[in-house]
Amino acid sequence: MSSLPGQIEVQILGTKKHSDTRKAERFFKERRIKVHFMDFAIRAPSLGELRRFSQKYGVEKLIDREGKRFAEMGLGPSRYGEEKWLTLLSEEPLLLVQPLVRFQQKVTVGLAEATWKEWVGR
Repeated sequence: MSSLPGQIEVQILGTKKHSDTRKAERFFKERRIKVHFMDFAIRAPSLGELRRFSQKYGVEKLIDREGKRFAEMGLGPSRYGEEKWLTLLSEEPLLLVQPLVRFQQKVTVGLAEATWKEWVGR
């Protein structure tokens, strides 16, 4: 994500129909912050992208255990290791908590308006 000096850009990963993802997009657009949106319906995040988030929060925080896809796949009793989960999440991005937001080297998982306000100073 390159930007002009002084211009703030964020990357939002999620699906357009997810309410928290829409809230994140609206949050940044209302503050005139350029948004790069990566739609899980078009492209799943890579293992490398997911590792950035899991290094900060742990893989468990990335898994949407309350989501429809988690139930559909019958993953309730699953006890996988971190690498297995990361691989599964990259193959089945609808298992991820949404949105995943990246700003420079900082990341958040889920709705995190207080943190985003710190990032953008408003």
